Amino acid sequence: MAIAQLVFVRPMVATVASIILFLVLSLAPIYCPAQSLTETVNPRQTATKATYLVVYRPGPAWLTGKSVMEQPLKEHGKYMLSLYIKGSMKLAGPLTDNAGGAVLLEVSDEAEAKAIVANDPAVKSGIFVYEMHPWKLQPWEEFAKKAKGATQ
Repeated sequence: MAIAQLVFVRPMVATVASIILFLVLSLAPIYCPAQSLTETVNPRQTATKATYLVVYRPGPAWLTGKSVMEQPLKEHGKYMLSLYIKGSMKLAGPLTDNAGGAVLLEVSDEAEAKAIVANDPAVKSGIFVYEMHPWKLQPWEEFAKKAKGATQ
């Protein structure tokens, strides 16, 4: 093979190899189930979590005649943000009828959920009382895909 041909072939091989590597890395998430990818990366993160719905209601320290937005809940808000950052709280917010608020917790067990709520500054101060329920979220997206597939 002539030197001119080698100079042309080597860069072409490197380019083809780069394209193949790019395609493999780009398409891997599509062809590999997400759960097995996360188990490979961090098996602890895929541990079974329990979901709890917490409903906060006005407690004895609730300021009568004031909306939920007018209650002294600054420390409660900071606490909720810390739980979100930690990954324990998934959703939260005030009820728009001023009846309190609701929180969705995803934790290891009931004891952890109870400890989280018991340490909430708004519960400690009596602004809120609460009820907590274990909650099984249904995979509605999967159900919808199956139903759609069954009708086609």
